[in-house]
Formats: sequence, structure tokens, C-alpha cells
Amino acid sequence: MGKDKQPKHRQAARDLKRRAAVRQPYERLLIVCEGAQTEPQYLREIQQTFRLATAHVQVLHSQIGTEPQQVLEYALTVFKEGDRERGVHAGEFDRIVVVFDRDEHKTYHAALAQAAAQSGKIRNDNRAAVPVDVVASVPCFELWLLLHFEDVHAPLHRHEALQRLKRHLPSYEKGSGGHWAAALDRMELATQRAQRLAKATTAHDGTQPYTAMHELVSRLVHLKD
Repeated sequence: MGKDKQPKHRQAARDLKRRAAVRQPYERLLIVCEGAQTEPQYLREIQQTFRLATAHVQVLHSQIGTEPQQVLEYALTVFKEGDRERGVHAGEFDRIVVVFDRDEHKTYHAALAQAAAQSGKIRNDNRAAVPVDVVASVPCFELWLLLHFEDVHAPLHRHEALQRLKRHLPSYEKGSGGHWAAALDRMELATQRAQRLAKATTAHDGTQPYTAMHELVSRLVHLKD
């Protein structure tokens, strides 16, 4: 084997860089949901499946109300002040994600605008700018699950979305678990359908069927990549 003629300091720097790359932690996410059970349980199932440590992914639900602005306000407060009860320290995240439905909320559009205004304006414990992502569903989270089984083209009420979903998942109830595993084999199809909806409309329209859940799911699935 030939002798490495690289200067020692340069070789040491490369070795350090290589080791640092191996140890480089994956993105730290603070996810705050409108719902207290259904969405958090779904996301935590993904977290458990891919062994995403709570040091990197915290899934919480809003403690101050379910209006979109309240969800956003709670997320920003937890980020800035931490939550001792949940072992969350102030500023320890690289991205804030708020998850809420269009439903019939009065502060839906205001929350979208406020999140956009805050995104990149706050800094974390590494002094890096922190994006604030909104994962909205129109009319509700059940649309994302419904897309695993059928196309949705026209506006629908949340009650209709739930009724149609139960045709495919008769045991589905809000607040129950197991939805990630139950629909996992259809996730690619659901993602394609959600992407088609996203090409036709945006969260800001608020009337046409739309969901960004596929983006959050993909982020979690590939977080360690």
C-alpha cells in the first residue's frame, strides 16, 4: 500500500470532516396539530416506524384552542419558551410545522398569512433561520386518508369526507389509531393524488379539496436520509 503523502494537518481535517458528516444529526422538527388525537397519533406512528427520536421530532397538539391562529400561536410559544413538562427546550428546532384543517375555522386565512410572515424570521439555538410550514387540509385531515382509496375532484364537507372514508375503513373513528399502517400500501397512490390537487389549487383557496399531508409524511419518511 502506498504511503499517504498528504500533509498531516490536511489529512486530519479531512478525517474530522468525514466523521462530522457521519454524525451530522437530521433536521429537528416541532410539529403542532390542531387535533389532540387523530393527527398526532398518525404522525407518531410514522415516527415510531422510522425510529425518529423525540429529540428530533416532537409532535404536540395545541393547548390553547383549535383555531388555526391558536395552533400557530402555541407552536411559536413552545419554540420560543420551551415546555419543561414535555422536555422541550427553547429554540431547539430547525423547522416549525403547524397542522390544521380548513373546516369552518374563522382564522384559517389569517393563520396562513401569519405563518408566512413569521417563516424565516426567528432563529434557533444554532442561530439559523427557522421556516414555519403550514400543513393544511381542505376540508379536513380525513381527505388525506380518503385519497389513499379514491380520487377527489369536487369540494366536499368534512362530514362527507368522513362518510366516504368509512366505506373503505369501516372501523375508522376520530381519535383512534392504526391509520398509518392501515393505508400504508396505498401511500404512493395517495401522494400522487394529493400532488395533482396541489397543482390545481392551493391552501389559500380554502374551498377546493387540498392537502399538504403528503409533504409532511414524505419529510418524516426521508428525514434520516
